[in-house]
Order: sequence, then structure tokens, then C-alpha cells
Amino acid sequence: MNLKQELQTLNDKLDKFRRKLAAAEQRGDAAIVTQFKKEVAVVTKRIASIKGQQTRQFSQEGSALKALGFNRVLTKAEQADMGKLHKAVKGLIVVHPLTALGREMDIKDVTGFAPTKF
Repeated sequence: MNLKQELQTLNDKLDKFRRKLAAAEQRGDAAIVTQFKKEVAVVTKRIASIKGQQTRQFSQEGSALKALGFNRVLTKAEQADMGKLHKAVKGLIVVHPLTALGREMDIKDVTGFAPTKF
């Protein structure tokens, strides 16, 4: 299971545990409340760990892209015909600013990274 899927399942479990915790608190069931508080703490800790792994992964990818020989902002015409651009430039990687990698790299415009000038 990749990190994104694991994070999603953990968030679903956390939501379920929080709902069950609220129901147990309404009933006044102390044993169940303590059990779900422990479960919530464990899942929250695991979610933080997964997010840390994702951050490390994106920073590694970002540094690998910045190490490529050339990068520049893509024009609107190039963005419109991305297939032609990919065929013309060997090894081109396009990063959009709204993706997780783009946010991690703190780019403001759609940017192309390639080993050679394009």
C-alpha cells in the first residue's frame, strides 16, 4: 500500500474512532471511552509518521529535480500542447504548483525540468 492510500485508511479509522468515542462519552461508558482514546492516540501518531515520510519523499524528489541541468517556466502554448513538448524534450518532467511536489518545491508557475536546455 502506498503512503497516500495508507494515510487515507488511517484518516478513515481516526474518524470512525472519534465517532465511537463521542457515542461512548454520551452513554457514559468509561471503559470504552479509555479504549477509544488510546486508539485515537495511536492512529494520530501513525498519521504524523506517514506525513513525515511523505514530506521526506517529496523533498527528495524536489532535490533530484533541482539537480537536473535545466528548468524554466512553461508558456501557455506549451502547456496547451504538452504531448508535443514531451516528444520534443527528452527526459522532461513537468511540475504544477498545486501538486504536493510543487508546494514542497515552492514553485509559483508550471515549470519544466530537463537534463538539457529546451
